Formats: sequence, structure tokens, C-alpha cells
Amino acid sequence: MSEHSTASLPVSKSPGTRFSTLLGQWGVFFRGFLEHPRMVGSIIPSSRFTIEKMLAPVDWAACRLFVEYGPGVGTFCGPVLERLRRDGRLIVIDTNPLYVDYLNRTITDPRFTAVLGSATDVERIVASHGHTHADYVLSGLPFSTLPDGVGPEIAAATHRVLRPGGAFLVYQFSARARDYMADHFAHIEQGFEALNIPPCRLFWGWKDEAA
Repeated sequence: MSEHSTASLPVSKSPGTRFSTLLGQWGVFFRGFLEHPRMVGSIIPSSRFTIEKMLAPVDWAACRLFVEYGPGVGTFCGPVLERLRRDGRLIVIDTNPLYVDYLNRTITDPRFTAVLGSATDVERIVASHGHTHADYVLSGLPFSTLPDGVGPEIAAATHRVLRPGGAFLVYQFSARARDYMADHFAHIEQGFEALNIPPCRLFWGWKDEAA
């Protein structure tokens, strides 16, 4: 457990209880995919390998606000909260009320907030929760299937809401997101994770310190 975590060690659950919890999580994820396949992008949640690689560049000691777009059933939420500093905050934004309700019911960490809304409104959402900027923004949204104009709008809004030196972390199955990011982020690092279903491309867009 991270030294920044505020939660005590969880009570050990029986195998049956863990299986029921996992089954419920997958059921919610699958239902969300069936209802909004163009917004979810994948029928399988991200692998632990993708999570570890995606979050590796984050400077957790300097992260006070972490934002995630399209959290689904919270595949990244637990790992982020484990690493997040004691006074940090995690705000996740999703357009699917099924996911937002599930996350608000199952994640009790006081540093966590799930918001029903669009990533295009990230500046307003961040401000409404008392913050002037975000340190990192993570997205698994399927940019290649978003409605016309939404992808570029999300990339622009994300660049504006990030502090100088902050980063936009994106995992995708195509390079479309990088095309949108390149209009705003001069420095974009790239990676690839084969141990994911399907294998995915990773991008880290860093906001210029002088911005």
C-alpha cells in the first residue's frame, strides 16, 4: 500500500465474496458496453500491465488533483487512489449514469468523486470542486468513435485545465487521440502494451512548463 493512502488495510474477503464482487463489476461493465459501445470502446477492462505502464510516469508526490475520463467500473480508480497523496483528490467523469452510480456506491474513499458529465466540460467540473487546475488527466475514451468535433474539443479543454508540467495520459487502440493531442502538446511520449485485450497504444502528452 502506498504511503500516501489514507485507508486502512481492507478486511480479507472469502473467495466466494471476491468472486461475487468481481462478477458484479464485470456485469456492470458489460451492460455499459452493450448500452453505449461507441463510448466504452472495449468489452474487456484494461489489464494490470496497462495500468502499471500508464501510471508509471506520474509524480505522485506532486499530484494534488488527478482526473479521469471514462472510468467505467473503476479499473484505474483503485490503483490511482493507492498511489495518491493523503490530501490529493481523484475526480472521474463519465457520461454513463450506470457507471457513475456504481462508482459512487462502491468507492468510499473521501478523496474520490464521480461526476456525471462530459470530458469537454472538464474545466467547469474542476472549478466547481474548488480547484484551479489538474495535475494529470487520464483518458481511455475511444477517440476514434467519438462524435465529430468532440475529440479535438476534449484535447483542447484538457490542455487548458492542466497545470504547466502536467500531463494528459491516454491509452487507445488507434492513433487518433495522438493526432488531436499534437495540436496542443508539443512533447508526446508513446508506448505500447501487448498484454492487454486488445493490445493498446499509450500516449503521455506533457504541457510545456512555460505555458
